[in-house]
Amino acid sequence: MNQIKTVEGWMAERKISLEELLLRTTIDREIVSAIVLGRYTPSPTQRRALAAALEVSADQVTWGHVNPVEHVYGHGPQFGRSP
Repeated sequence: MNQIKTVEGWMAERKISLEELLLRTTIDREIVSAIVLGRYTPSPTQRRALAAALEVSADQVTWGHVNPVEHVYGHGPQFGRSP
């Protein structure tokens, strides 16, 4: 049965540090850090590269944001009522 985990989960299981993951891919440091923290959804090419670096298939990794994205309309309470 295939296990499905986050990038961070696979890194912990495989004992791969962020530095080692960076060495195994050609993806920019800031992007990899954001992906590991769940703040960035990678492109299909980035998914394949990270999955290969983790020695799993891209289908075994959960991709996407860990925290929900909140949409804020208007300029905030300091400018009055938002729609």
